[in-house]
Amino acid sequence: MTTLDSLEAVDAKVRDLLATNKTMFLSTSANDHPWVAGVFFAESDPFHLAVLLETTGKTLANIRANANVAVVISDGSAFTPFLQGEAAAIVLSDHELEATKDALRAKAPEIEPLLQYPAVAIRLSIRRWRATDVMSGWIPGKEFIPAA
Repeated sequence: MTTLDSLEAVDAKVRDLLATNKTMFLSTSANDHPWVAGVFFAESDPFHLAVLLETTGKTLANIRANANVAVVISDGSAFTPFLQGEAAAIVLSDHELEATKDALRAKAPEIEPLLQYPAVAIRLSIRRWRATDVMSGWIPGKEFIPAA
């Protein structure tokens, strides 16, 4: 496999996993206290994800203290493809909240009951993905980073 083929394969795997999953685990940390939360997400492209967080939760408090986060998109099995990523979390303005809700509704209509609670929109700017696919021999996982 050539480098170009490999990059195209990783790009395709990342896009497929983003398109076929609605939830992920979001890991945050502040003051040496790590925290992991499950969240719905919507992607605008492979390197920009939108999420909503409750206004009084630990995840948002951690992001306000430390914008460096990690994500995992997985069904929980080591034998199905999964993504791990590093990102910067950006708290969006109130006027971006409705657009984020609309994107989440479009991807995961079942989120509707959660949209009734006070929330803040967050954009995750992915610095790098690692796609792991054991059955394809991707051990260690293949890195996928934004073009410079």
